[in-house]
Amino acid sequence: MFQDRTDAGRQLADLLDHHDVEADVVLGIPRGGLPVARPVADGLDVPLDVVVASKIGAPDNPELAIGAVASDGSVWRNDDLLDRLGVEESYVERERESEVEAARRKLERYRGTTDLPDLDGKRVLVVDDGLATGATTIAALRQVRAAGASHVVLAVPVGSPSAIERLLAEADDVVAVETPPHFDAVGQFYRSFGQVTDDEAMSYLER
Repeated sequence: MFQDRTDAGRQLADLLDHHDVEADVVLGIPRGGLPVARPVADGLDVPLDVVVASKIGAPDNPELAIGAVASDGSVWRNDDLLDRLGVEESYVERERESEVEAARRKLERYRGTTDLPDLDGKRVLVVDDGLATGATTIAALRQVRAAGASHVVLAVPVGSPSAIERLLAEADDVVAVETPPHFDAVGQFYRSFGQVTDDEAMSYLER
């Protein structure tokens, strides 16, 4: 159980140090990933920046991820779920375009540009506050790969075992403080897990 995202970030930083994980840059996934990523970047003494992805929600159930897309258009589709729900391709494409634009707007708000930092040949550590399905994280990792990163590690305080396994196919390594077998939601492992505003999230980039 973590007190809050900052406490989770400190515990994650300690674990990364124990595993001798090295990186040239830490990328937090806004919004909740940035309070976690700040102690991690400080512990590694490397810059903190962002990578942005947006979930594609199911028809009539926007919280259910049928896919996700990053600001460069990198996409992940949950094909099994799409088939099971019978989601039309026209809906997926329409939502994909909408969420790409939303991700670009968010990236521009955080960075002042729709471009990622220069990741070519760099060791990149991607951080979020937890993994439930891992949908947006997959899209984010694919964008980092496409930007030329030489080595990509995902680090989270907590993740469901199924999501961790899924993400191992996308990253060179996945590091998690806790992988509880009984997993319902990320927030159940935090005593304080309030919404993080954009302004608060951006404040972690200013240090």
